[in-house]
Amino acid sequence: MQLRALAISAVLAAASLVNAQRKCGTSITDAQVKAAEAHFKANKVTPSEVSLAATVVNVYFHVVAAGTTLAQGNVPQTQVQAQIDVLNADYASTGISFVLANTTRTTNSGWFNNAGPSNSQQTAMKNALRVGGAADLNVYSVGFKSSSTSGLLGYATFPSSYSSAPKDDGVVFLYSSVPGGTTTNYNGGQTLTHEVGHWVGLYHTFQGGCTGAGDSVSDTPPEASPASGCPTGRDTCSGGGVDPIHNYMDYSYDSCMTEFTAGQTTRLKSQIATYRGLA
Repeated sequence: MQLRALAISAVLAAASLVNAQRKCGTSITDAQVKAAEAHFKANKVTPSEVSLAATVVNVYFHVVAAGTTLAQGNVPQTQVQAQIDVLNADYASTGISFVLANTTRTTNSGWFNNAGPSNSQQTAMKNALRVGGAADLNVYSVGFKSSSTSGLLGYATFPSSYSSAPKDDGVVFLYSSVPGGTTTNYNGGQTLTHEVGHWVGLYHTFQGGCTGAGDSVSDTPPEASPASGCPTGRDTCSGGGVDPIHNYMDYSYDSCMTEFTAGQTTRLKSQIATYRGLA
């Protein structure tokens, strides 16, 4: 099922911590986007003006570690709360707020080291730990230490995939990308902001490049490729304006990311109303 394949496609990665560049671990094809958008159009729920005022999302934060130290992934509660605070600040313009419903702590070196998109370790982790329904955000902080996951910053599922794989729903991200973490240029908390963007139904700003429907949002200028660093004035597609390097759905440094657009807000609110029952 194309929508199921799309769930695995929202992957945010870094090639390595040496070059500190975000890269996608799995691409989203134009065909998959076309299928997802057709399904969305056919089933779309548009929230009322009243519901646009405030939407509260319960967050279940699963700290998965290889041991008891911070270096082994045992993120302290202060950083967990700091991450929730960053989500609330970054999503303030969208009308979504996040409440930390619970924090779980699990010591499992296999999950911490090896969990990755679609593999057996992440499936076992999610099957054991995930709680709630479509409206509940489950996030898992892990280490991405194996050869197949090294360099990943995170990955997420899309709202439209929940019905076919409810236990798979959620965000897996690098523990050291939380505010005050040790991943240089990506330790402001915006990795989770970006991944939650996928969870609420947003594509990357560079989806589709300079042609076609792009990210299915009209007020994000087209972008030929992901940005790296904070390249002010970058313009990779003729017409439409300079690249949206400050958008949370690009690949800029955390310090460069500052905004969602009005169009993205309209889309994400409709996505979560349609697929997550959130309004």
